[in-house]
Amino acid sequence: MLKKKSVLLAGHATSIALEPEFWAVLEARAAALDISLAALLKQVDAARGRRPLASACRVHALEWAAQSATSSQAADTV
Repeated sequence: MLKKKSVLLAGHATSIALEPEFWAVLEARAAALDISLAALLKQVDAARGRRPLASACRVHALEWAAQSATSSQAADTV
């Protein structure tokens, strides 16, 4: 089930519908960067090119999760 959140991007109100698991990763990413979720979504929006916003959010979440997993595995082997 998708969960919608509203955000103001480039002066326009929009809503983004993502699975709760993706929202959880994006919220953790925002917390790790010490920024708000809205600020993170603005960064994703600015970098997404022609990709749909929801897709860009999912890709961003997956990339960060993969990077975090790789970093965690590297720390475990040291």
